Amino acid sequence: MCLAIPARVAEILEGDQAIVDLGGVRKDVSLALLDDVNIGDYVIVHVGYALQKLDPEEAEKTLALFAEMGTQV
Repeated sequence: MCLAIPARVAEILEGDQAIVDLGGVRKDVSLALLDDVNIGDYVIVHVGYALQKLDPEEAEKTLALFAEMGTQV
């Protein structure tokens, strides 16, 4: 089973790359599949790629559900 999770964009780097924050863990991801991503945006990340931008309220709800299940992301 694969899981795509919301992550907040912490830094925008050169070459369609960014650093995202996943519950305190910072990870390099590719932004090559998206346009107009800014610092502070939430994106859905899967296998190192940001797949889509996510509404901040929706991202917070999803992260809260993970926390409620006892899963830390």
